[in-house]
Order: sequence, then structure tokens, then C-alpha cells
Amino acid sequence: MVRLSSYAALLSGFASSMAAGIPTRRAMAVHDERELPVHFANAGTPSPDTLMNLKLALTASDMAGLEQTFWDVSTPGNALYGQHLSFEETKVFAAPTTDTVTAVTAWLNENGINNITTTGAFDDWLAFTVPISTANSLFEADFQNFTEIGGPTQLIRTLSYSLPVDLQQHINLLHPSTDFVRNIKGPIFRASVPGSSLNNTARALTAPSSCNSVVTPTCLQDLYGIPTTPATQASSKLAVSGFIDQWPQTADLKTFLGALRTDISSATTFTLQTLDGGSDPQAARDAGIEANLDIQYTVGVATGVPITFISVGEDNTDGIDGFLDIMNNINAQTAPPFVLTTSYGFDEPDLTSAMANQLCNAYMTSGTRGVSILFASGDGGVSGSQSQSCSTFIPTFPSGCPFLTSVGATQDVTETSASFSSGGFSNIFARPSYQTTPVATYLTALGSTNSGKFSTTGRAFPDVAAQGVNVEIVDGGSTGLVDGTSCASPIFASVIALINDRLVAAGKSPLGFLNPFLYANPTAFFDITTGDNPGCNTNGFPAKAGWDPVTGLGTPNFASLLAAAGV
Repeated sequence: MVRLSSYAALLSGFASSMAAGIPTRRAMAVHDERELPVHFANAGTPSPDTLMNLKLALTASDMAGLEQTFWDVSTPGNALYGQHLSFEETKVFAAPTTDTVTAVTAWLNENGINNITTTGAFDDWLAFTVPISTANSLFEADFQNFTEIGGPTQLIRTLSYSLPVDLQQHINLLHPSTDFVRNIKGPIFRASVPGSSLNNTARALTAPSSCNSVVTPTCLQDLYGIPTTPATQASSKLAVSGFIDQWPQTADLKTFLGALRTDISSATTFTLQTLDGGSDPQAARDAGIEANLDIQYTVGVATGVPITFISVGEDNTDGIDGFLDIMNNINAQTAPPFVLTTSYGFDEPDLTSAMANQLCNAYMTSGTRGVSILFASGDGGVSGSQSQSCSTFIPTFPSGCPFLTSVGATQDVTETSASFSSGGFSNIFARPSYQTTPVATYLTALGSTNSGKFSTTGRAFPDVAAQGVNVEIVDGGSTGLVDGTSCASPIFASVIALINDRLVAAGKSPLGFLNPFLYANPTAFFDITTGDNPGCNTNGFPAKAGWDPVTGLGTPNFASLLAAAGV
């Protein structure tokens, strides 16, 4: 929102510029449209004078070239494998051309819009503020108030908008417009310990039976062979993303380390980075379960790896809780972290394919820079990011993006899949070649089960898994247990960060985008063959030998992954 004085000045300035002459109307074509999502209801028409902060995403000068480079530097055996790009090298592909910037700016100017600012990692967004009446006219839209049914989210959105025909090639999307993203949620926290189920999957490594009830860093070291030897490379950083006012507490981390990692200093901590008004207040009442979990299971598992917590505040303007803002920030860094783990997500239908592709391409850009992007797959089984009523399976996002690594969850010492572990098949993104064979094998074994409830050609997820039930944390001074794939992502990210440390110490490049490497080495995982992920009045997908849409390739065997990486 802007101050009243700014509001009045902007309206006055806009009216004056329009009075100078009425531009010739360009031929328009619908650029995006959708049905109203079932979890939102129309809440009426906003005042036409209400100001909207809008942004236009400009097309990259050579997105196809950037994607080809991404695959080249990410695929083992390619001559360019590991030769990640610098910021300036990436910008050559990702930045819009001068012609694109000039053409779109001229159109805005001729419609009286002159308060334009350039944003984005590669100056690939044009931002401006106009009254809703102007937005409706300019984009042939109908912006309305919408409210989440039974939830807190309130949005101003339109169900369709148009762009000039001659500018379609220059503009990817208008935002905010047709995306209906609900507030993201954190993991489940409790102090009680539930009973555990058993699995007979054989494994070379094991852990005490107490790890069936309470999972600690020591349990993970035993289960996956994670070393306690400290990392040595200052450049090999692991970043943890934080949203929705979730803040890690240094006092809780100290208590956690003092109790569960007595072999390292309890004063070990993390670096704070903020954007969009983010912060990290240090008071027990400000403790955030998700943030504490993510920090405690990176600092406490990736021994000695420099950890950064990126606190994304509520002052974001991307309309998707800062998910795009954090990627723009990372992609603009000269030396970005080698690993980024995120324990939040959405249902794929909340976003239009245009916005999903925009964000997915941002993850691809990071992979080109050598960043491993990991996301928790979600906690709703086949019903989405959280359990909900449905008739067809709901894929989650960003896990459906083929340019990142999606992490599902397991439980118990012998490891079976966690029933909440989200998995399935994207309805937006096609299946990438790195997973063609294992997914085809799974679908053949699945047969006609759940036929018609999911796409058989979409990108399949999750890719991997790790422990996600009964994970012990300290929050607000109290010890408790947490469930969720949000436990699994920081754990797996810690494994990758430790491998990167060894690679850098040996004079090699970090792993970067992981999936071609992971799928090329399926024997480097503990295969999870029992359990399923119910939802939508079904048992969901069953776990099977090899890849499956509950636990992916399985859980990490550190020594095998390290050997596969050539260290």
C-alpha cells in the first residue's frame, strides 16, 4: 500500500498524462484465463481507484540456450558437466533484449504509465502502479476481490487478461493476475510419541530401535552413514529459506546442539540474510517450528558447513509469498549458496502454467549457476500439499518442476514410506528424460490402479526421501517431535552439502542440479518398498522396488553417493 499523499499524487499524475492524448488501441489477444479455483469465492468489486502494484515479466533473450546449457553442465558424462556459469555469463541468456524492453515500455508510456521501475535478477521485470480501473482497461481484465473459503487469504485477482498481439512475444505474464496462492503452512509439532510401524526392507546400515520413536541427528548418522567430521570449505554454503514470519532461535539451537550434538560446540550458529522486510527476532514467543526445524537439521547434520537462513518478509510483491523474490535474490548473487532447501510449497492448480514456468525457469537458472535446489514434496499424500477433499490427485508445486529435487518422507529404522508423503505427476510439466526409464517401469508395475486420477506423462515426484516422522527439535525452549516432508528436505540437503564440501576440497565443482546425477546412480540409495500415500478416497500410490511416487529413488547412502560423485 502507498501513503495517501502518494496515492493522490499518482492518481493526479496519471490523469494528467492521459489528458495529453488518447492512444490508438492496439489489437489485443487473451494471454491467460482460468476458472475460479474451488477454494476461493468472489468477494465483490474493489473501488476503481484502488491502486495495484503490477509487474510484467519480460521474455529472456535466449531461454532455449540457457536450458541447453543447464542440461550440459548438470549431466554426468557431458563434456561441460560441472562447468557452471557466472552471473554475467548467465545474464547473456536470461536478460531481455533491448528491443523487448523498449517495445513494452513504449506501450506503457503511450497509455500514460511512466512510473516504471526495472526489477529482477536480470532486469527482466517492469513494475508500475495504476488504479484498478486502468488495469482493467489496459489488460481487458476484470479485477475482483476474492477470499479463501474457510481460510485467511484475501486477494485481488482477475480470471483473464489480454495483451497486445504485437507484444505477446515480449511478455511472459502479468502479475498479480490469475494466480490464487493460499497461505503456506508449516509442519506438525507435538510432544507425544505415537506408535511406530515396522518394515522388513533390508539395509546395510541401521540405528537403535529408539530411533523408531524419536529421530535425532545421531539416528540419521547411523541410518545414512552421515559423517561427523567437520566440513572445511568456507565457499560450500547451504541456505535455508524462511517464510510467513517463521524465525529460528539461537537459544533453541544452542539447547538442541548441547543435547543432541555434544561433539560440536553448542555455540555453532548460522548467518542471517533478509529480504522483503524479513527479520529474525530472538524471543521465545517468536520461535518458529519450521524455521527451528530447518536450522537445527542443517547446522546439526551438515557438520561445519556454513549455514545461511534467508528470512523472506511479508513485503513481497511477487504474489507468491516471496518464492520468486528469493530466487531473484539468489540468482543475482556473485557467489550464491551451493544448496538451497525449502520446506514450503503450494498445490500446483493454485498457479497458472505461466507463473509456474516463470518460477521453474528461475530454479533452472540457479542450477546453471551450480546451485542445488531442494523442496519438501508436501504433506497431503496424493491430495496435495496438505490433506484435503478431492476426486483426482493434486500435484504439488514447486515439486512438479523438473529443474529441482523433490524430497519425500520415510519413517522407522527399517524405513517405510510416511503416509503423508506427497507424490505424483505434474499436470503442467512434461516428464524429463532423466527419469523416463524408472517411471515407466513403475507405471507398468502399477497397472490400472488409480487410472484416470493422474497424468501418466507428467514430471514425476518426489525424487528422493529421508526421515520425516518423530523428528526431535527444540522450539521456544521446549522439546517436541515434528512430522512432515519439511523434516526430510533439510536432512537430504545436509547430505548434499557435505558431499559438496568434499568435492570443493578436492578441487572439483559442486554438484549443482542433482537429478541427472541421482537418477544415474539408483544403487546409491536405500530403496523403500513398503507403504503408500493415501488421499482423494484412495490408498494413493504404493511404494515399490525402484523409483516410486512416495519416496522417489529412496533414502541416501552417504558413502555410495560420495563415491558416485568421484570423491
